[in-house]
Amino acid sequence: MAEANAEITSNEYINHHLTNWTFGNHPTEGWIVAETKQQASEMGFNAIHLDSMLWSIGLGVLFCAIFYTVAKRATSGVPGKMQAFIEMIVEFVDSNVRDTYHGTSKVIAPLALTIFVWIFLMNFMDLLPVDYLPVIAQKIGGLLGHNPHHVYMKVVPSTDPNVTLGMSFSVFALIIFYSIKEKGFGGFIGELTLHPFSAKNPIAKILLIPVNFILEFVTLIAKPISLGLRLFGNMYAGELIFVLIALMPFYLQFLLSVPWAIFHILVITLQAFIFMMLTIIYLSLASQTDH
Repeated sequence: MAEANAEITSNEYINHHLTNWTFGNHPTEGWIVAETKQQASEMGFNAIHLDSMLWSIGLGVLFCAIFYTVAKRATSGVPGKMQAFIEMIVEFVDSNVRDTYHGTSKVIAPLALTIFVWIFLMNFMDLLPVDYLPVIAQKIGGLLGHNPHHVYMKVVPSTDPNVTLGMSFSVFALIIFYSIKEKGFGGFIGELTLHPFSAKNPIAKILLIPVNFILEFVTLIAKPISLGLRLFGNMYAGELIFVLIALMPFYLQFLLSVPWAIFHILVITLQAFIFMMLTIIYLSLASQTDH
């Protein structure tokens, strides 16, 4: 795409690759598919990234279909390669949950498995050639009468902060749920207002409540924000490097893209693992009642 669209500048090429396929309510034009990055930004919160939704939901369905098919065909005899691979993933996630989560919920292990595999699949899209799917989308858009330069397609959902923060705030909702479920509403409020500073004197205890609340509330809110932004930042940086490599001459593309892709395999796996482990840890802390 970088060579085929030589008439566009490097800056335009990068911006095109980093712009989402956006549908939303434009202040002057109503509900439209944005044709430029400026139109998309003018929509504000009244917009949805169609490509992020398409690929994230599609990969989620693919994950469920693969695991469902393997589970239906599972045998107690000698397992096939796919069954052995899936069992290895399940055992890996289950062992981490057993070692980290100290509550009794049966939801945590399936949740951790879903998070790990789903995020890995979304991250894995970053290993596809940066021009392959966007060019296909442009050709389809051209056949439908659209200007190819106005057709956008970002194929890595985890490079969209709306996706990563959406997942992290879902985890945050579970943190609140398990905190109230295990400690009661009063215990949850007490955890926010009576720690980390405490005093035996009732007046001093009352005076410390605002301080404790500010500290604990900031700590609580920081969990989902850091969880989502960590995944987004790492994957966005990786995508940007692939786009920059695509702007280079062909021999440099090959020399740089292959080593970076090999290294990036570790990154996409590590980011999925970190998101899963932090989720387990946060939910384990939310379920603790010993203090």
